[in-house]
Amino acid sequence: MAYGDYQNEIYFNGLRGVIPKWPVSFAELAARAETALPPSIWSYVAGGAGDERTQRANVAAFDQWGLMPRMFVGAKERDLSVELFGSTWAAPVFMAPVGVIALCDRDGRGDLATARAAARTGVPMVASTLMEDPLEDVAAEFGDTPGFFQLYTPTDRDLAASLVSRAEKAGYKGIVVTLDTWITGWRPRDLSTGNFPQLRGHCLANYFTDPVFRAGLAQSPEQDPQSAILRWIQLFGNPLTWEDLPWLRSLTTLPLIVKGIGHPDDARRARDLGVDGIYCSNHGGRQANGGLPALDMLPGVVEAADGLPVLFDSGVRSGADIIKALALGASAVGIGRPYAYGLALGGEDGIVHVLRSLLAEADLIMAVDGYPTLKDLTPEALRPVKV
Repeated sequence: MAYGDYQNEIYFNGLRGVIPKWPVSFAELAARAETALPPSIWSYVAGGAGDERTQRANVAAFDQWGLMPRMFVGAKERDLSVELFGSTWAAPVFMAPVGVIALCDRDGRGDLATARAAARTGVPMVASTLMEDPLEDVAAEFGDTPGFFQLYTPTDRDLAASLVSRAEKAGYKGIVVTLDTWITGWRPRDLSTGNFPQLRGHCLANYFTDPVFRAGLAQSPEQDPQSAILRWIQLFGNPLTWEDLPWLRSLTTLPLIVKGIGHPDDARRARDLGVDGIYCSNHGGRQANGGLPALDMLPGVVEAADGLPVLFDSGVRSGADIIKALALGASAVGIGRPYAYGLALGGEDGIVHVLRSLLAEADLIMAVDGYPTLKDLTPEALRPVKV
């Protein structure tokens, strides 16, 4: 079944008087999620750094490009599958890591719900270090869908090695090292609510269940949670340098992907030092304001990566955005806030709906505009949009 057939399912349900439970547009999805989430969680997920200009620029950057239609192509059958990091993905789309995704779910188990949605849709999940459930429990829900573990590298190298080893043993298919969040950016929405979830003990399950972390405590996290939180504060956030990359590479035989790359020189150096993938992202505008839109940096990163897979996120709100990022060279495109909002509204089923909607739109654009395969989506397929 083609992804675009999801619209037929919706229309035929409409004949029976059944309309979608959840929105199919991002604007409505966000509006309803705002009413469903507690204000502090909404601010944390929806907010960005500073006055959020970079966050808005991420979104607006997609409007600068348009896809040139090609007719008489006969794109009745579309193939969106892609080979990445030793696995076949049904489509070049994944769920980007969201550190408080657990709290977007009404029962506080959003990591598990996201993993189950990945299993149902075939859309891989990049699971954050910051989980409410241990990484092993989350991996157990992936089914046949590949999952990836995102590492916030701690200052304790033994703890970092332990987290990576656990991810290997749990069956994750790659390690994604985030480079731009060793310190939190200036986030006025969170500051105005005085809310930083981890300081309240949320989403620290991977630390509290880790033998290396626990060995450094006088009492267990269950006995003295406040001391465990203080210990986490001391360990979180390693301002990595290039000298650390060979050590990171030595921790695992799994594919190593570095996240937060925007400068072509950084992409080249990471490639030369043996990483398996580059992740072009500015953290959705959450970490630093005043920067370039991630989409504007993507072509240079792709060129510098010189054949290495390039993952991308930041500002993706629609199937059209997915298509444009792929045409600009992304090997796969990460979804962030849209699936978080789907989770807030409908749990696991809400995520599945959002993913199916995004994939349906992307598939239908390929059909209508005459691009039957991913290799047909090249930079030459795009034209600047004159405003």
